[in-house]
Amino acid sequence: MGSVKEQADRIIANVERVIVGKRPAVELLLIAILSQGHVLIEDVPGVGKTMLARSIARSIGYTFKRIQFTPDLLPSDVIGVSIYNQKTQEFEFRPGPVMANLVLADEINRATPKTQSALLESMEERQVTVDGVTHPLPRPFIVLATQNPIEYEGTFPLPEAQLDRFLLRISLGYPAQLDEIEILRRQQFRHPIEDLEQVVDLEEVRAMQEAIKEVHVSEEIEEYITALVAATREHEEVYLGSSPRGSLGLYRTCQARAAIRDRDYVIPDDVKAMAIPTLAHRLIINPAARIRGVTARMVVEELLREVPVPGARPVGAKGA
Repeated sequence: MGSVKEQADRIIANVERVIVGKRPAVELLLIAILSQGHVLIEDVPGVGKTMLARSIARSIGYTFKRIQFTPDLLPSDVIGVSIYNQKTQEFEFRPGPVMANLVLADEINRATPKTQSALLESMEERQVTVDGVTHPLPRPFIVLATQNPIEYEGTFPLPEAQLDRFLLRISLGYPAQLDEIEILRRQQFRHPIEDLEQVVDLEEVRAMQEAIKEVHVSEEIEEYITALVAATREHEEVYLGSSPRGSLGLYRTCQARAAIRDRDYVIPDDVKAMAIPTLAHRLIINPAARIRGVTARMVVEELLREVPVPGARPVGAKGA
């Protein structure tokens, strides 16, 4: 796993030339790319969501397209449209901005459900269908969607089916004061994104994506992952728990996290680190629990404390 770690360190260091003080978020995004999953960034405006997407795309050689989601955006504005060519007397497919390695769906919850659903096929099947003709998307392919968790007026919340298609949900948060000072200094004359260079190519990224699949996951870790997911379905304050897609997502992200830490095996700490960003957005909390202020993150944190860790001894056991 040495080569995966070396390349991951290069990518993260390159992105950090633009995104200051947010290494955990940068690492999570890289884990999603290696796991070939999509990411939902839920955060307030101005903290660097778009810059993070542009920086990671430029660092790994991905083609990048940005879609500004608005209430009047149509599905054809996303996936493309067939136009009749009078010269050839045939319909020609004009691809939409979804035809890229990394697609930034900015403020995705501002578009209508009809337009949001235009991304469903591309996110799951890696293809789009226009007028009955299927067009494959570039490989690799990742959707990085953003939404503002504060403003709800004029928005359309993502349905559970679409939330479940996002591998991770992350946030950046406000920078610390010293980090914000560094941001000011770096942008005094020009934005650092203008000088950012590519550090790995597409073939190297594909090799990393294949390499993480070789990371060993023991039977005990598999039982730990499935026990955590099963517990979300049985929790009294959860109306709907995580799907099997959540189990698979947690399995794959743990492999990626182990690889970028130069391990060829998964440990319980990997599961604990990835459980909240992988599972929390897949849970629906009961209305009564929401009124009491219970959140999905709180439920997952509680389950991480309660579900036994493989190899750990119960408190009070002999020899503990």
